[in-house]
Amino acid sequence: MLSRLFAPKVKVSAHCDLPCGVYDPAQARIEAESVKAVQEKYQANEDPHFRARAVVIKEQRAELAKHHISVLWSDYFKPPHFEKYPELHQLVNDALKALSAAKASTDPATGQKALDYIAQIDKIFWETKKA
Repeated sequence: MLSRLFAPKVKVSAHCDLPCGVYDPAQARIEAESVKAVQEKYQANEDPHFRARAVVIKEQRAELAKHHISVLWSDYFKPPHFEKYPELHQLVNDALKALSAAKASTDPATGQKALDYIAQIDKIFWETKKA
């Protein structure tokens, strides 16, 4: 009797879980753009206090970008995506490594490299959304 009382009245189904509708590589791109912008500002300013603050902000933003890419990889992308885009695992790894390099560097070229990888992930992401 209790099982009937607590049994669901309506059954629902969905083609995917929440991340399908809420994740977007734009979050990682915005953070990576901040990394590169801070690297450029760091290069243009000799003040040691400014530079110290810039390093902290750059490292925080790089870590946030890594988080967003990792969440896409673990929560959004599914086996059918990896089958269709076999380069995706390596691409995500390369993006994470590039963000780690940008986190450790004040050279804007490292920030740009991370942005380039994120752009490739973004392209694949939007192709998967069309399917």
